[in-house]
Amino acid sequence: MRPASREDAPAVAELFGALEETLLGRPSSFDAEAVRGWWQTIAFETNTWLFEEDGALVAAGGGQVHGSRGNFGGAVHPGAQGRGLGTRLVELAEDRLADDGAARIHAWAFAVDERAAELFEQRGYREARRFWEMAIELEDEPQEPAVPVETFREEEASAFHAAIEEAFEDHWEPHPEAFETWWARQRARTNYDPSLWFVIRDGNEVAAVARNELRTGAGYVGALGVRRPWRGRGYGRALLLHSFREFRRRGLRRATLGVDAANPTGATQLYESVGMHVEQEEIVWEKVLS
Repeated sequence: MRPASREDAPAVAELFGALEETLLGRPSSFDAEAVRGWWQTIAFETNTWLFEEDGALVAAGGGQVHGSRGNFGGAVHPGAQGRGLGTRLVELAEDRLADDGAARIHAWAFAVDERAAELFEQRGYREARRFWEMAIELEDEPQEPAVPVETFREEEASAFHAAIEEAFEDHWEPHPEAFETWWARQRARTNYDPSLWFVIRDGNEVAAVARNELRTGAGYVGALGVRRPWRGRGYGRALLLHSFREFRRRGLRRATLGVDAANPTGATQLYESVGMHVEQEEIVWEKVLS
């Protein structure tokens, strides 16, 4: 066992992808950029764990604390399951996140992963929430949005961030982030591309925003938010359609996003209305630490 480094991102993505392909029966779109995004603020030396055997990665995990909540993600290669590696990863995460001040832990797993469900239930976790990854195949040109959409300008980064923070106040377990921290984190992304960030304005006000990125073989809608006073005007739909059109213009024929299955703002209905479908389901398992 050893800590991870940023250079391990491709190998970790391949490991998670192998598990996803085995469980879901299709190739994974999870790539190194997604791992690097997850790891942006992690303490590698103390909060990541890689297990190798004969030079090959067989298990990986990592976690960090936000406020009083610890978040943990891990995977065991399908060929190395049944040997206690998953249990060891969870033990390491619980001990470390407790030391970091977590009062409770959230861990993510595919809904179809029966091994993970059994492990978490045995260790005192309960199902807290379900999330969907939704996708759309961009075979035909998406329709033009009915509302004007503009490309983000870096000088309005603070207003863009404020719009996201306000839009996500209604979401489950929001994690507010200071502008300076958020902006530094965005610009540090290796796939940071402000030409894929979009804005809808009402006069001088930023009413709605979309932050997109490119991933392996697909466009990814990383954040989509409409501020409360402007909801119900079709702004979310307009941002999605504009994003899809831009992805397709760049040669991509597929787009994905993640959403809370119980989202209170009606996001899931919006995504279905533009042709997206649920491709996978994940469970957030929660444990309150004693």
